[in-house]
Amino acid sequence: MRRVSDYLDYSGRDDVLGGGARRIPVRTPAGTFQVWVKRTGNNPRLRVLLLHGGPGSTHEYLEACDSYLPAAGIEYYYYDQLGSGFSDQPEDPSLWELPRFVDEVEQVRQALGLDSGSFVLYGQSWGGILAIEYALAYQQHLRGLVVSNMMASVPDYNAYAEQVLMPQMDQAALAEIKSLEAAGDIEHPRYLQLLHEQHYVHHVLRMPVADWPDPVQRGFAHINPAIYVSMQGPSELGISADAKLASWDRTAALGSIEVPALVIGARYDTMDPAHMKAMAGRLPRGQYLYCPSGSHLAMYDDQETYFAGLIGFLRGLP
Repeated sequence: MRRVSDYLDYSGRDDVLGGGARRIPVRTPAGTFQVWVKRTGNNPRLRVLLLHGGPGSTHEYLEACDSYLPAAGIEYYYYDQLGSGFSDQPEDPSLWELPRFVDEVEQVRQALGLDSGSFVLYGQSWGGILAIEYALAYQQHLRGLVVSNMMASVPDYNAYAEQVLMPQMDQAALAEIKSLEAAGDIEHPRYLQLLHEQHYVHHVLRMPVADWPDPVQRGFAHINPAIYVSMQGPSELGISADAKLASWDRTAALGSIEVPALVIGARYDTMDPAHMKAMAGRLPRGQYLYCPSGSHLAMYDDQETYFAGLIGFLRGLP
């Protein structure tokens, strides 16, 4: 996800530790840094740690949870991953590696005192990749897992974009988008305009960009491009061949994740809903939630379906 505007300021930093927020030290090969976490609610049997997308976005677009989870009695934690949002933002490319992010999540879990009696890990988009990897390494600490709007295979994601989504686009506009990407001119206003018109309003959030809710506007505005480009690449229509996530594929490993798991897909998503349904089938205790009116941010454009299904899954955990 790329920022919607270069002109939005990151307001609210003075209140970064207010209202249940704290900083957690995280050890890395490049030293110890601080990441920002904020708790909402109080339920010692049901605690959800939210992993945002990007890579390099922030917790902000997930604030849709505030309209649903508190009333459902669910305790949840917003969390800006290292390099994002209110967390430290070191300029060290060696830190933007998937195994290091997994280790970071484990350190955050330990600091928050989450365990298998309460801990549900939720990941949306890139956060879904991170959640899958965490479950493969540390599922003994999980009570449940939620993978939202993310396929288990980047090559399959790229194939879906090339074979399904791109042919649906205006082909002259697509050619212009690809030309600007090839020229490295992805900050050009025309590039962003084309993405908004041809891609975002159809597959990211199905409403005019000017009407996008404030949490989404902030989440896009505050993305860290250094992380995004390093791990995903500069393109908005797939993951680049030279990006760090280009070959990521955990489809065959899903059968080893034995905790209850919910996979959320949507009809208009950038991710293939059929692939995500198949993911749920591969997970031994998997369930699938389909959002028929939703896109990549189905928590906004198919909100009732999304949160009814998510809360139902969380409340039904054994």
